[in-house]
Amino acid sequence: MNQLHEVTSRTGNGKTVVFIGAAALLTLLLIGHTRIPDIGGLGVAVDTAAPWLGALVPVLAVLAVLFRCPAGAVAALVPLMAWAYLFGSWWAPGPPSRTVPASQSVRVVSQNLFAANTSPVATARALAATNADIIAVQELGGTNREAVLRILDEDYRYHDQLGTVGLWSRYPISDTSAVDVGVDWHRGLRTQIVTPHGELVVYVVHLPSIRLGDTATRNNGLSILSRALSKESADRVVVVGDFNTAGTDRHWSGFAPGYRDNHSGAGFTWPASFPMARLDHIFGRGVTVTDPSVLSVPGPDHRAVSAVIGLG
Repeated sequence: MNQLHEVTSRTGNGKTVVFIGAAALLTLLLIGHTRIPDIGGLGVAVDTAAPWLGALVPVLAVLAVLFRCPAGAVAALVPLMAWAYLFGSWWAPGPPSRTVPASQSVRVVSQNLFAANTSPVATARALAATNADIIAVQELGGTNREAVLRILDEDYRYHDQLGTVGLWSRYPISDTSAVDVGVDWHRGLRTQIVTPHGELVVYVVHLPSIRLGDTATRNNGLSILSRALSKESADRVVVVGDFNTAGTDRHWSGFAPGYRDNHSGAGFTWPASFPMARLDHIFGRGVTVTDPSVLSVPGPDHRAVSAVIGLG
């Protein structure tokens, strides 16, 4: 009997060690995901997945209950608190956005069109229906180019395209030039827009994609863009597009000081069918970015991002 009790005790202690260890490991992943070496893209992958690590907490708690390990169930509270501290506010109702008078603002929408888009007409019409003052697109090409140009050109008098990025505006544009984002073809542009509320410089960018085992190309593009934005002399600047960089990515640290992305909540944009990461952003410097939102547009594999840019 004593031997049975001793074996049972050792088994119970073993389960406790396993569950407490699992809770500790999950907590460390949540708090220190940016310190995981980025070997073969592992670090960036964990950065991107970090908000979803909280889904492992109830799994851990349920397993602890099923294995009759009360200490393990209690230990699951530690990663839960870590997750709530880091990401809980993303899903909580945020404070009301500052109201910017319509007479002093413009609305911007940015959409990765998806080069293999099978519904380009529906995509272009949905973008036009947003009534945005400025529409920026990436992956302009393949099956979508003709339809998007035809439909948006009808609604927007001013427009320009370079390579696979484009911009449509209700207000005059000038001095459009290419922006280097670390690839051999045009995936970035800079243009100046003269709005009724003053001049605004707009960048439309599409950073390199992250490939299995290759984050260096994206990282290099992000660094190149950061340096260009830091040297930008205009007083009011907006940068929009597909950055292929999640908000939890370690490489945001130090990116273009002075530029802010004021999206509220998770605001995930990719993949469009079930968004799990926010890869698309609207940054501003010298302007107020308010009323951020994510739009579901038929056709693309990303959701669109939208914001009001206050120029007053």
